[in-house]
Amino acid sequence: MSPVETARQVVRVPSWLWVEQAGWAPVRSTVAVTGVEVTAEARPSSVTWDLGDGATAVVCRGPGTPYGPDSDPYAASPDCGHTFERPSVGEAGGVFQAVVTAHWSVTWSGAGQGGAFPDLTTRTVLPVKVVEVQSLVVAGSGR
Repeated sequence: MSPVETARQVVRVPSWLWVEQAGWAPVRSTVAVTGVEVTAEARPSSVTWDLGDGATAVVCRGPGTPYGPDSDPYAASPDCGHTFERPSVGEAGGVFQAVVTAHWSVTWSGAGQGGAFPDLTTRTVLPVKVVEVQSLVVAGSGR
């Protein structure tokens, strides 16, 4: 998340959302029992970001684009982002509880057969502090 989830997000400033590339890779495991080997593979298919602010959850079909040093801080993410419309000050602990759910497609093969399991999910909860930035305009300075 940019800024990082431990920093403050700002109302009406785009937040970029992504999963690190290492976390967006297939996971494979093989088990052998009594001479029969079975392999299962889980592939990430999407990530759902329910950011806890009451807005519709953001569903990203890929890992998202990491925010980098050359990224425009006012530009929206090209593929996975969210803009908070209100601060989290009124929430418990002053934060939104963002729930990030990764969806995995799982297949298996072994002993000349194969198939698919129902999709699996993994979840992470992140506390996200969202603040408003106030400004003051002073008139009559003559400059």
